Amino acid sequence: MENVEIARVLEDVAELLELQDANPFRIRAYRNAARTVEAHTTPLKRLVAEGADLTELPAIGKDIAGHITELVNEGKLTLLDELTTKVPRSLIDITRIPGLGAKRVRILWQELGIATLEDLERAAKNDAIKGLKGFGAKTQQRILDGIAAARRRGMRFKLSDADQYIEPLVEYLRAEQAIKQIEVAGSYRRRKETVGDIDLLVIAQDAQPVVDRFVSYPQVERVELAGDTKATIVLTSGLQVDMRILPQKSYGAALQYFTGSKEHSVKLRKRAVERGLRVSEYGVFSITNAKRDADAKDPWAGRLVAGRDEAQVYKAVELPWIPPELREDRGEIEAALRGKLPSLITEDDIRGDLQMHTTWSDGKASVEEMLEACVERGYEYLAITDHSQVLAMTGGLDEKKLREQWAEMDEVVARHDEITLLRSMEVDILSDGSLDLADHLLIELDLVVASIHSKLDLPNAKQTKRILRALEHPAVDILAHPTGRLINKREPMDFDLDAVLSSAAEHRVAVELNAHPDRLDLKDLHLMKARDLGVMIVINTDAHRPEELALMRYGIDQARRAWLEPKHVLNTFPVKKLRAKLRRAQEA
Repeated sequence: MENVEIARVLEDVAELLELQDANPFRIRAYRNAARTVEAHTTPLKRLVAEGADLTELPAIGKDIAGHITELVNEGKLTLLDELTTKVPRSLIDITRIPGLGAKRVRILWQELGIATLEDLERAAKNDAIKGLKGFGAKTQQRILDGIAAARRRGMRFKLSDADQYIEPLVEYLRAEQAIKQIEVAGSYRRRKETVGDIDLLVIAQDAQPVVDRFVSYPQVERVELAGDTKATIVLTSGLQVDMRILPQKSYGAALQYFTGSKEHSVKLRKRAVERGLRVSEYGVFSITNAKRDADAKDPWAGRLVAGRDEAQVYKAVELPWIPPELREDRGEIEAALRGKLPSLITEDDIRGDLQMHTTWSDGKASVEEMLEACVERGYEYLAITDHSQVLAMTGGLDEKKLREQWAEMDEVVARHDEITLLRSMEVDILSDGSLDLADHLLIELDLVVASIHSKLDLPNAKQTKRILRALEHPAVDILAHPTGRLINKREPMDFDLDAVLSSAAEHRVAVELNAHPDRLDLKDLHLMKARDLGVMIVINTDAHRPEELALMRYGIDQARRAWLEPKHVLNTFPVKKLRAKLRRAQEA
């Protein structure tokens, strides 16, 4: 069982406990443990096998350590089975509909007997929900909208979850000596924020032992196909994995073909036909009659001119190699022809992280621990951005606590001259667009990160007005996770994004690409729009513990899909230039 699966079980336990109105401290313990497990870089199954003391991990007590061990060894959790005898597990799906927390779901279950999404949809369509106390017609319609959105998303996996499922599978397969090369293709290789399934490409002289090992993977739920050179499995997570075994001479062509996107490949094949060539997963072939040979049943028709590696395939159609993240038919082929492909940002370009949290609000590590973790990553600077006071549930800081935090920061800085600590805060944008911190305190900060955490359901005009007013405040430097979305959980806020990005450009406010894989906010297309408007981007992890700083890689994936170069990203600059580029410096 992978970390992401263990974390999901612990989160389900927390949800079921909350549905039973259990002790809030117990609920929080399971949620904190789930977050620790999901963010931990070492597979917990390895720690269990090694007999490691799991209680040494943050937020993992003796009982939860026992649960993790049980999950790893048995593949199930007795506690979860016990809880589902009292509350249907299907209620968890209902809690993921926006606006339906545990309290409301409990009412729906107790009052109307709603236990599944189908029950919920039926009741809403029959007008049975709006009469319940605390609900109403608007809530009923939001429920229907939320169900429709959930169905549109379908069975897609967050990229970070796919990583946790696929990386162990690839490692498992590498142990087969017959395998010479293995690569993951498809939307996974293009680093899309969610993936529907996985394409694995393998080079092997003898296919049978590879297929045998593939279908024998311990996490296989079922085998859909086990052919001579093709096989398909479905993992216990529900993720489908398709494997193809290829000869070395076709590897590059197959990698290009199965990486996609479909739209990119169509243009590539069109260029090939124009040059008397045919591109397929088997190679690039020189042909005398493009249409006849393209329609031929023999995939090897024509003379093979390229295919061993991807660079050959692109060269055959007179193009340079194009990074996988760009292959979405958004002008990358035209840019390649002009020699204008971007020099894409890499994780090595990042010099600091400008949003993270500590134990002063809802973080799990101290200021010094977060600073030292940034030093280990080779950063030149960091910003501590604990929450403002309106977020009472996170222990948000009022003026007294903020000044106490500053005093602690001064002490930490005195012990560390190898990195610059920026005094900052994630300040909430209130419903009227004002900021949740007095102006005299905002001025004293090195950096102000503004964001929205409440009233995400305001109508478009009001939400837009709210954000625009915040951007007009001279202290705001960065707009964090601008749309408020949570992938596969919560739809983005309804507001005029074009107007907000135009205002950010006008007022020299940077916008955040939140690298947390639950958010990846802004989306790639939105980032391209911001870049075109001249808005600076900041890639932050929003880390709540040191290990979450490693989530930066998901922000880099998203940034590369948006064609971003280091010059477009604020936290690629040295600290002196960073300070100069902040709004406050430009308006001084």
